[in-house]
Amino acid sequence: MRGGDERSGALFSYVDLEARVGRDHPLRMIRSVVNEALAALSGQFSALYARIGRPSIPPEKLLRAMLLQAFYSIRSERQLMERLEFDLLFRWFVGIGVDDAAWDHSTFSKNRDRLLEGDIAAQFLSAVLAQPRVKRLLSSEHFSVDGTLIEAWASMKSFRPRDGSGEPPAPSGGRNSETDFHGQKRSNKTHASTTDPKARLYRKGPGKEAKLCFMGHALMENRNGLIVDACLTEANGHAERIAALHMIEPRADRPRAITLGADKAYDAEDFINELRSMNATPHVAQNANGRSSAIDGRTTRHAGYAISQRIRKRIEEAFGWIKTVAGQERTKFRGRERVGWSFTLAAAAYNLARLPKLMEASA
Repeated sequence: MRGGDERSGALFSYVDLEARVGRDHPLRMIRSVVNEALAALSGQFSALYARIGRPSIPPEKLLRAMLLQAFYSIRSERQLMERLEFDLLFRWFVGIGVDDAAWDHSTFSKNRDRLLEGDIAAQFLSAVLAQPRVKRLLSSEHFSVDGTLIEAWASMKSFRPRDGSGEPPAPSGGRNSETDFHGQKRSNKTHASTTDPKARLYRKGPGKEAKLCFMGHALMENRNGLIVDACLTEANGHAERIAALHMIEPRADRPRAITLGADKAYDAEDFINELRSMNATPHVAQNANGRSSAIDGRTTRHAGYAISQRIRKRIEEAFGWIKTVAGQERTKFRGRERVGWSFTLAAAAYNLARLPKLMEASA
């Protein structure tokens, strides 16, 4: 018998969110890891909030919602709140009931500075990796490092002279008038963006276009390709090597030597010598294009060097996910601190997205 297409609301309805989410849903394992990490950060959250006054939206719920935004490629917090209003899976993951109203999207803006002040994104990444079931997936001896450009939320038209002299007005006029930059000398020394002064004009290599951007850096362990550290710096020719030393130094303080794989951009004598002084073996690709490489046969003759050179390329998978799925290819924030916070949280989201399959395979 065919049923009728009739809609009738029940007088009473009870929806058990826990029962609506499948037992094998990947978000179940992810939520378990996230909740354990957030519980470890409870003391840090308490230090960021006043002891008196009206209760705010719990930071744990805000962070769970931000992770969903990265997982499902949601473009804005306004759209995230619209999704949270009707999606039972989102409500279950964030931790709000069926009858609870979703909060206003401006809540993120008001609380982001507080979470930024406590460096919560970096601490959350560390708290996830510190869990025993995650830690056993990590290598403590072999790492890879690389950097990627994060385009700033600023137009090239905002890149104007620092002395305030300005540029001749375009004949068409208007807010978004056409501008011809040909024949003009524009550099970071003489110009700065009026939209985001922290952004720098930079190009990744010869033949590439220059963009207003920041530079994101990631340190990957080589066993399963998980990100163990992430940071964001000003975009310049030395940023990648400086950030790499900063991230690898805490992990080099151990009796046994560690290895660090990297591409040709890291083949600089001062960087190689600094790594060796830390008891870290530089598995850096040789750059012999019109120059002598700082990497010689002492390193390349070992089989581990070739293995590191093959595995280090997996860090591009992490950058690809962070920039395309998590929406970090062009940031929607201004200021290096906010952009860096968002980049680090996206790196943590990448790890979480990979954990269900890795844990299942190692079980």
